[in-house]
Amino acid sequence: MTRSAITAACALAMGGLACFAVHAQPREPQPLWEIGVGALGVSQQAYPGAGTRVNRGLALPYLVYRGEFVRADRDGLGVRAVNTPNFELDVGFAGTFGSDADEVDARRGMPDLGTLVELGPRLKWHLGEGPARGRLRAEFALRGVFDLSDGLSRKGTSFEPRLVYENRWGGWRYGTSASAIFGSRRLADTLYGVAPVYATAARPAYMAESGLIALRLGATAVRELSPNWRFFGFARVDSVAAAANRASPLVEKTYGASVGAGLVYTWARSETMVGR
Repeated sequence: MTRSAITAACALAMGGLACFAVHAQPREPQPLWEIGVGALGVSQQAYPGAGTRVNRGLALPYLVYRGEFVRADRDGLGVRAVNTPNFELDVGFAGTFGSDADEVDARRGMPDLGTLVELGPRLKWHLGEGPARGRLRAEFALRGVFDLSDGLSRKGTSFEPRLVYENRWGGWRYGTSASAIFGSRRLADTLYGVAPVYATAARPAYMAESGLIALRLGATAVRELSPNWRFFGFARVDSVAAAANRASPLVEKTYGASVGAGLVYTWARSETMVGR
């Protein structure tokens, strides 16, 4: 399989996760499994601080499985090792779209940004009831980052503490979140480093540092259109104003937004219901 084919296949997989990432709610009975198809459109920054947007559209099958230990649900694909009323500890999987260097003006002539996959432990702390009888939780995810487009080569480590609030309003279910994304020097160099061989008059060489990658605010919303159809949308804003590599020549914008929307059709679901 060629490099571009691998990247495309992974992008589809990432889109599959995104299709169901916002339609389940914790602490509510849900079917043990669901299968169906989803369509998703996304417009996003190529990476935090990029001045170029990357647009993607996908339609593909999706799977949700909410087992006691093995999970493929709203938070990704992984194994849940600890589950108590207040705490969960799982080993999870996540991913982000890549972009070709010729799509991003600041990186033209440099290696492509591959499709990055992340694997590692995450602690979830359920904080109880929040404002307007919503639910609050804190998450702490520590993950190794690998480039699927480059034979799963190691690209560093990320750490993301996140505060999540979820509630209902009318026929909508929605969630908001605030997080800080930290990266090791290797990850920072993948995103923001400029090796001397790729330096130009407009793009000087730059050695990236470990530390804050970005601050992020996010929101999701879901509406059931029928028992089998649901609409979802999401938006997030990233800020690199206080980032460790704000001075990189690859950082062109201090703030950037990503938005997406889609439809999910559930073809079949389990009659067995499970909790969170």
